[in-house]
This record gives sequence, C-alpha cells and structure tokens, in this order.
Amino acid sequence: MTQNSNLSFRYALESQKPRIGAGGTTRGASVHEFPASVGIAGVSMRLNAGSMRELHWHANAAEWGYVISGRCRTTLLNPDGPTETDEFGPGDCWYFPRGWGHSIQGISTEECHFILMFDNGNFSEDHTFSITDWLAHTPASVVEQNLCVGSSEVAKMPKAEAYFAKGPVPDNRSRDASPRAYPELVSTHRYPLLAQQPRRVAGGGTQYIASVKEFPISVSMAASVLEIEPGALRELHWHPNADEWQYYIEGQAEMAVFLAEGQVVIEQFKAGDAGYAPMGSGHYIRNTGDGPLRVLIGFNDGFYQSNDLSAWVAANPPDVLSSNLGVSRATADKLPHGSLFMIPGTEDR
Repeated sequence: MTQNSNLSFRYALESQKPRIGAGGTTRGASVHEFPASVGIAGVSMRLNAGSMRELHWHANAAEWGYVISGRCRTTLLNPDGPTETDEFGPGDCWYFPRGWGHSIQGISTEECHFILMFDNGNFSEDHTFSITDWLAHTPASVVEQNLCVGSSEVAKMPKAEAYFAKGPVPDNRSRDASPRAYPELVSTHRYPLLAQQPRRVAGGGTQYIASVKEFPISVSMAASVLEIEPGALRELHWHPNADEWQYYIEGQAEMAVFLAEGQVVIEQFKAGDAGYAPMGSGHYIRNTGDGPLRVLIGFNDGFYQSNDLSAWVAANPPDVLSSNLGVSRATADKLPHGSLFMIPGTEDR
C-alpha cells in the first residue's frame, strides 16, 4: 500500500479559533481552511438562548443544517410565498435553497449547537449578505422610506453588520411563538431525520438518510447520520454522484480515502473533526473506539447513491473473482453473496 502523506482529508474543526459574537460562536471549514474540501463547505455554530444568526442570505450556496443539541427557530423567506417559521430540536434538519432569506435563533434555555453544510467548497460565512450590513450602507432616507419609520428609529439601528443579534427567548404564551393548531412533523424546509426508521445491520450499526426522496425541497444536497458499533466497519464504497463531507459527532474512527494510482490516505478522527471524500474516491469508516461512533455526512447532490464493495463482488461470477483477485475458486465462493453495508467487528461475527 502506498500512502500519500501530502494530502489530508481530516480537519480538526472544533479545535480552531472561533469567530465570537454577541451570543454565538462559529467555526468554518471551506476549501480555504480545508483544501481537500473542494465541493462542500461546513460550519459548526453555537447560539446562546435567545441569540440569533441574523436575517441573511447566501448568493452562492444552498444551506443544509442539522441540530446536534438544544433547540432553535428559523424563519425563511420563500420567493414564491410567505415567510415560514419552524422549530428544530436534536436530530432535525433543514434545507434553505440558494438565495432564500433566513434567520436562526436559539429558543431553549441551553446553548443550541448545529452543523451547517453548503454545496460550494468556496462558501464562507464571512461573505454572507446580512440585513444589518445592507441597511447600514444604504442611505438613511431610503431606509426610512422603505421601512416606513422615522429618522430617529433608523438612527438606532446597527451601523455595521451585527452577524449575531442577542434577544430574549420567545415566550410560548406570546404571539412570537407562532402557535399552530396542528404542527407538521415535516414542513417545506424541516425534516426530522432521527425520527425515521433507520437502515439497521445487527452488530454493525444504523443509517438515517435525508435525500430529495424523503425531503423534496433538498434538491442539491442529501445527508446521512451513521451510527457504527465498536470495531464495526462502514464497508469500502464510493459515491458516483457526489462529494462527501463528514462531521464526527461522537467517538473515534479511522477513515481511508483511495485516490487511484496507488494513493491511499489514512486518517484518524475524533469528535469535532471534519472529514472529506471526493466524488468517486473509495473509502471506509471504521469505529476504533470503545463506544459508539456517530458521524454526520453531507453530499452535494440531492440523490443518495453508493456503490458498496460487497454488492459489487456479489454481482460477479466466482470464476471472474477468482481470476481477477488471484484466489482459488474455493476462496471466491466464500466472498460476499449480497450487500453487507455495515460489517460487525470480529468479536461480533
């Protein structure tokens, strides 16, 4: 095996110095910080209770969000309809198409931590269009006319981009809570990922998927949460239609990326790290810790596709495998006869 040490598909995201604002922090991993991540960028953001990632929009990327802890409320400006408001808790995800205005606010008594993924590796949170930045650099008379307020009210508005805005936690007894008689489990841009029935392999682990099939608005991105048992393996595979961006939520792992022509890069991961596998590159994820491994995975295509090694092997006649792999016919007969997906550790087999 040849390992190319000049490439790295691991980025210690949570070890980076954060951007700190009034009530929130953010750490980003675009292609500028994480050179391997050419097709997808990611952000780890934390909001204090009541704090808000202000009204803004992204001109060059769609946004896919996943809540790890706490609760938040989003507002979304749909160009074809009214503003939508939804609440999210752990395991819920959202999708905002490119150019749609939105905000995110922490609404629980604890900090809200979520991961954002963008379908453009050149995306940067520092180059987002924010409402305060826009209004602060627009003539005051125009702002007064547009917002129908007087000069004294405009004078109190921020003189530069706020980025984070600190406010009270919405009171469920007030109209700010946007009560609904029959709240939807799934709305236009909200999907409860961990509420679905997962794909499960005994002794191996589980997979939860949110693609455009389950979450119709998510046309340019899909995502998955993998839970892998100690010693188990998400088998060797590749994605023919998308790059893969990873955020390690819990546990320890080994991930290797096969780049052809003898190049394999093997990395060790821990909670808070980001990983990347380019479109078409072979890779695996193995739980190297004593406890469960949880990984959030994003793809820059709305459809989830995976070519797994076991399924590929099973699809070929034994004589083809014997000749190609240089093994006996008896050994070829022992190779997988179907898709394995997750493979338990040696102690569980």
